Amino acid sequence: MLRLGLTGGIGSGKSTVARELQSMGAALIDADDISRRCTMVKGLAMPAITHQFGAHFVTPEGAMDRNRMREHVFAHPEARQTLEAIIHPLVQQEIRRQSELVCSPCLVFDIPLLVESPHWRRQLDRILVVDCAEDTQIRRVQARNGWDRATVEAIIRQQSPREHRLAAADWVLWNDHTDLQVLRHEVQLMASRLGL
Repeated sequence: MLRLGLTGGIGSGKSTVARELQSMGAALIDADDISRRCTMVKGLAMPAITHQFGAHFVTPEGAMDRNRMREHVFAHPEARQTLEAIIHPLVQQEIRRQSELVCSPCLVFDIPLLVESPHWRRQLDRILVVDCAEDTQIRRVQARNGWDRATVEAIIRQQSPREHRLAAADWVLWNDHTDLQVLRHEVQLMASRLGL
């Protein structure tokens, strides 16, 4: 089984590529989805988040207030480290659990912070980076999330520099297109290389 790490900056189309590979027969483990579930109502991270950050970072329903937390960690880098120390071990535990259940010629690990986490390289056979121009990232995220340009640019600056992602890549899929069919065709070509 090929263990493929998939990463890319916000708005690169990484999640779309992941879903396309899954539709072609790859197994998919989505670290972002696992992380979100940890911070939802009754999520495993919620007791520690409430204890560390206080009830004002929790919605009335009992989930993490994502908007408030995003603003907080941008303003306080040490808060990001505290939050990651709570969530990352839970995500790792669930990734291990899911990976043990997989029967597929290719297991895709959709990991936004793959390049930032050095332990991932030795767990993977190949790394696929989905890349596009920064203006494309900004435009897509603004359309998807309704955020202003300054917010999107701040998120991009918080992520690993594009050059670092590209340097870590075994394969790069360029996704600056507006036509989903073009991307789908390129993913099909990639899937054939992966034995799907």
